[in-house]
Amino acid sequence: MTSASHVQDNLNAYWSGRSVPYDAYQLRPERYEADRKAWAEAFCAALPAAPADVLDLGTGSGYVSTLLAELGHRVVGTDLAEGMVEVARAHAGRMASPPRIELGDAVAPAYPDESFDAITNRYVMWTLREPMTALANWKRVLRPGGVLAVVDATWFPDGLDEGTPEFTLLYDETVAAALRLATSRSIEDTALLVKQAGFEDVTVTPLEAIYALDSAHGVADHHELQMQYLVRAVRP
Repeated sequence: MTSASHVQDNLNAYWSGRSVPYDAYQLRPERYEADRKAWAEAFCAALPAAPADVLDLGTGSGYVSTLLAELGHRVVGTDLAEGMVEVARAHAGRMASPPRIELGDAVAPAYPDESFDAITNRYVMWTLREPMTALANWKRVLRPGGVLAVVDATWFPDGLDEGTPEFTLLYDETVAAALRLATSRSIEDTALLVKQAGFEDVTVTPLEAIYALDSAHGVADHHELQMQYLVRAVRP
């Protein structure tokens, strides 16, 4: 097994195993409507007007894909964790105008050149193998003037350790060494890679509304309250 295969296989196994509790956390009833409103505002500010062709990479349980479809976009959501894809497809199946959910690699999306008006992902950059390869491929499948909008935070600035046995087992030394952004101390590290990949008009926006919701309702187990950011850029 190659190092790259080991890394992705471990990531797939971890996130497939997390799919049901992860989805349940995203759907907490006490903040669901406020969450959807806050995320809708963030993505509406970043993306082209609907309807646009949007590729949501590493869609997980489909939160962003379904949200963008509700906003009127034509959405394809992909993930390599089969457990996540199953959950995302279940959500999509209950919608009148659903996103198309496919099994696919965020590093190497299998779509023709200049297929999309926008690419999104949320909580993917930190756990992405080969981010520069990924960014080059994202640039390829975006149309000229297309928008990249990625959300992330500095989740593990003190080292890659979530404190659970499953995480420790699957985010092992080989995986940790492959994840260039996993232990970043600044979101500017992500923005810099986007610039180095040839994107233009790169901006970093703190998501104050999400921070306020996390402050009011708490964060996931093994996480700390911190600011999340939306990094937006344009394909020349």
